[in-house]
Amino acid sequence: MGDAIDPTVGYVTGLRLAIDYGTSNTVGVLSFPDARVQPLLFDGSPLLPSAVYAAADGELLVGRDAVRSARLDPSRYEPNPKRRIDDGEVLLGDAYPVSVLIGAALAAVRREAERVAGGAVDELILTCPVAWGLRRRATLAAAARDAGLPAPTLVAEPVAAARYFASLPGIRPDPIVVYDLGAGTFDVCLVRFGPDRPEAVAHSGLADVGGIDLDELIIDRVRTAVDPGLWQRLGSPTTAGDRRAAQLLRDDARSAKETLSRHASAGLPVPLTDRDVVVGREEFDRLAEPLLARTVDATLDTIRTAGGAAGIFLVGGASRVPLVATLLHRATGIAPTILEQPETVVAQGALLTTPADALPVPEPEPSEESMEPPAPEPVPEQAHVELAAAGDAGGRGWLTLLVVVLMCIAVAAAALGRVSK
Repeated sequence: MGDAIDPTVGYVTGLRLAIDYGTSNTVGVLSFPDARVQPLLFDGSPLLPSAVYAAADGELLVGRDAVRSARLDPSRYEPNPKRRIDDGEVLLGDAYPVSVLIGAALAAVRREAERVAGGAVDELILTCPVAWGLRRRATLAAAARDAGLPAPTLVAEPVAAARYFASLPGIRPDPIVVYDLGAGTFDVCLVRFGPDRPEAVAHSGLADVGGIDLDELIIDRVRTAVDPGLWQRLGSPTTAGDRRAAQLLRDDARSAKETLSRHASAGLPVPLTDRDVVVGREEFDRLAEPLLARTVDATLDTIRTAGGAAGIFLVGGASRVPLVATLLHRATGIAPTILEQPETVVAQGALLTTPADALPVPEPEPSEESMEPPAPEPVPEQAHVELAAAGDAGGRGWLTLLVVVLMCIAVAAAALGRVSK
């Protein structure tokens, strides 16, 4: 079956889009009716930064446009809207609902999907953390609506990842541990494959451990190498120039962390100075081990709760840090499996899920307009005439009754007068 376009509705029939909305990056993968699967590219990369920048004219910039614009006015920049999921609103010059900020990134994915496919998306699968409750899922579903996407099917991230790993040739361990170290959080889930679907048997997570926290270790290393007065400007910036310098330092720290995944050392220039700081992998591992050890402990607890595991699979960009696999292997005796692009595993696996994998999604709450009482229906003109006539007749009836009452009173008064005489 080809990519038949239905001219009556204007979209490629059967076009499915899976989106893994992450703390730091968002991934989108298209599935065509002929079974082709195509990751979407944003500026040549499968990773779209989830960041949002609110321009002064109210336009919301996302992705690398937002990252670049952040240096103009960092106070209008939110690098990780997913971390603000419980905040309701985020102040970026003006107050924006969190669902609108998330929806801005989802809309960018939708536009690219429509450009690639030549039409609108027919079906949407969105992934979310397994521990998210109904309220957070409702916010994510609302963001999809804000983005002009179809009502989403939500699936748990580890279930989607398990679906993907199960599709790979030669990989059949059961049960498996999905170790997901993203930019903002850590989640671990043990998944057992049942006869119909993979089941999340046990899970755990850490809200304060992620790639961003590893970046902070490098930033703290810079702090120890510069003058305290200078660090005051970088650590607690008060001017626009200092805020731009602080944002530049965060960007360079993230790049240095990624470099250390491939090389023995990484250097980064210190803003507002003419000096560089070099961080070696051994030094970085020593700084990172206490944080990563917490993820290993959570993994061990999850494995014990479920009664054992046959394989460990790494997803999330921060799982590229070599120390992750080293610590897990040392603690569990299982050599973890990591793919070339661990960031795209969840989105690709989402396309392999079935309706049995879907999570409940709350119905959208009624808007304020829908909560107002309905306006009264107009009364036909004939009814107005009938009501007026009835009113006239009613008025005459009351007048007659009043006359009768007055006559009765007069008669009674006369009778009383005669009795008194």
